[in-house]
Amino acid sequence: MSTVSHRLTADLTASRTSRPTVLRPAGPGQHQEWGPPPAADSPEAVLEDLCGPLFASLRRSDQRRRGAEYVQGLLSTGGRKSIRNMAALIGGSGTGQRLHHFICSSTWDWTPVRRAMADYLIRAAPPQAWVVRPMTIPKVGQHSVGVSRYFSPDEGQTLNAQRAVGVWAVSDGVSAPVNWRLHLPQTWIKDGLRRNQASIPCEVEPETIGDCAVTACQEMLDGWGLPQRPVLVDIGEADPLATIAGLRARGIPSLVKVAGDALLTVTDPGLTGHGARPMSAHGIMRAARNMGRPVTWRRSATTAPRTSLVTTVQVGVRGSRPGGARETGRLLLVGVGPVDRSSAPELWLTDLPATRAAAFPQWADGVRRVDQAFDDVTSQVGIRDYVGRSYSGWHRHVTLASAAHTVAVLSTTAGARPVRAS
Repeated sequence: MSTVSHRLTADLTASRTSRPTVLRPAGPGQHQEWGPPPAADSPEAVLEDLCGPLFASLRRSDQRRRGAEYVQGLLSTGGRKSIRNMAALIGGSGTGQRLHHFICSSTWDWTPVRRAMADYLIRAAPPQAWVVRPMTIPKVGQHSVGVSRYFSPDEGQTLNAQRAVGVWAVSDGVSAPVNWRLHLPQTWIKDGLRRNQASIPCEVEPETIGDCAVTACQEMLDGWGLPQRPVLVDIGEADPLATIAGLRARGIPSLVKVAGDALLTVTDPGLTGHGARPMSAHGIMRAARNMGRPVTWRRSATTAPRTSLVTTVQVGVRGSRPGGARETGRLLLVGVGPVDRSSAPELWLTDLPATRAAAFPQWADGVRRVDQAFDDVTSQVGIRDYVGRSYSGWHRHVTLASAAHTVAVLSTTAGARPVRAS
């Protein structure tokens, strides 16, 4: 168990008897009964403060109570966060059955809950960027919604798994997921029996993993009233050119990671003589060796400064789609690497101007911070532990696991405090 999870479990279970306290949030506008006020940055304080707005869209008090219990169970239960294990910790007759119904069979909409969580996060820790991260959930068998066999470049082998993308808010000291989209391959979308058994909505159509990323961003940035920030996408399986074209078509500024063998056309006046034919991204960076500039930046306000070498080159790309090619327009190829050139730079495509180059290293670092947060916190609160077969059950579980993650990071991060309702 990670240090963060160990502390959370200890804090949430300290001062309890053998049976944990069951949190009972009241309805909107009503006084909430939570017992003695906890410390300002304790998990209990954040959980208390978050649950009110988080579950305000749930009309029934028993649903709001189940939601708080489920988040508490994810934070407090050791090992696999199964409903059975969480119910045993929470206690009470019929708790497991009620939690199962709340996640798998109830009708509450997870979208307003996610929006409330995003609103809470941007007030507690205003984001500098949004990061899109893939999630793989290995599975045994073929019955979990969306499960399929696919080759994982990262693992170097074929996996039987669910795949999803998460959109994360990344701030000075906090990284937390706010939206999720489950990738459903054609084997699920076109099979009427499987669709019915998993209760997949009729409006869900086949899409690539890159399409998932674009749609997940559009859902939250178009309809939730969130601040516009650069979107960073690092999904090795996705077509980066199609992804940046999709985001650009929706007015979403982005940086999309590209492989060194991606073919681009140089349009930068500083690299004359290289625009006659497409070149690999690595080749362009080699040609632009003398165009790099050192940029000093900080991971957070409390960390030591770092210096990266940032190289920007104007390029043109052509994104392919079934049925023909589509111009994505002029973009920047950005290289971010060590100033001593001891390793190859990370390569990104962006529609942001070169005048933002000073921010590129910190934005690119957001991907690593999200990866670390996923390993240290998200995985520990059971984001991949849902074993049900329903589409809606999966979405409700990952929504509440994201809420548990938010409680975890806000109660362990200096400078981020609960947002007190006025």
